[in-house]
Amino acid sequence: MDQALAPVFDTLRPYLAPLTHNLPTPLSSLSVSLLGPACHQTLLLDLQPTTPCLQLAVSKTLGLAIVSAAAIVKVPQILKLVASKSPAGISFPSYALETLAYLVSLAYNMRMGFPFSTYGETALIAAQNVVIAVLVLQYAGQGPLAASFVATLGALGWALFREQVVGMDTLGMLMAGAGVLGVVSKVPQIWTVYQEGGTGQLSAFAVFNYLVGSLTRIFTTLQEVDDKLILYGFVAGFALNAILAAQMVYYWNSPQTAAHAGEMGKKPEAIAMGSSTGAQPKVKSPTTRRRG
Repeated sequence: MDQALAPVFDTLRPYLAPLTHNLPTPLSSLSVSLLGPACHQTLLLDLQPTTPCLQLAVSKTLGLAIVSAAAIVKVPQILKLVASKSPAGISFPSYALETLAYLVSLAYNMRMGFPFSTYGETALIAAQNVVIAVLVLQYAGQGPLAASFVATLGALGWALFREQVVGMDTLGMLMAGAGVLGVVSKVPQIWTVYQEGGTGQLSAFAVFNYLVGSLTRIFTTLQEVDDKLILYGFVAGFALNAILAAQMVYYWNSPQTAAHAGEMGKKPEAIAMGSSTGAQPKVKSPTTRRRG
């Protein structure tokens, strides 16, 4: 890679060097904090494309992109729930388990001092998961359970971030369990989609972005985090996200699926929409309702 890019950098160096050597102090400091002094010197000041520094730069860029995207990745799902006021096709156990796994992962990464770009989306997604879980319970007529759910998460978060309550050895064991929990959390959602013969109010935008994000996280973890617990969790999570994405494609035009075309920027087709509560008409004919 170094030799392949060297001619390009040699050509651009006379034009880029005046810019990279005179970066505003905030940008220069940001580069040093992200890339480290050595790669900052090599890539930006010397303009030498070494493979390790290029891989680190790509990893940091992808990591920051994931964190940025995480701020809105579940917003379409929240909007679909609010608009329909129906929890059809969405599994509360799935969101509850995933949120618990993210809470443990967030505490572990922060207390281990790993780069924020390798786990920052965890906090943003967990917060959106809480909103979705509360909405699902609220629209299912279980408001008191929603309040208990939020209170329980708050108490667990308080404990996990305190060394005097949960030591690092214990947190390490919890992290191993959280990796399994994060993977298992996908199973109730996959089963719900299969059982209902459609994806209901499940957001296609969120599902496909999760798939891309989990794949990208495998790369950034390999590059920046020497922790097999985290890596194996992302690999397993990607596998189950792929199954959920495949279900999304398979049930795209199912009568039990809310129209995804408009959500993905296409003209929606008029299709019937089912409900797990029986509030809307269901189509039970084998020719119109498919099961995985």
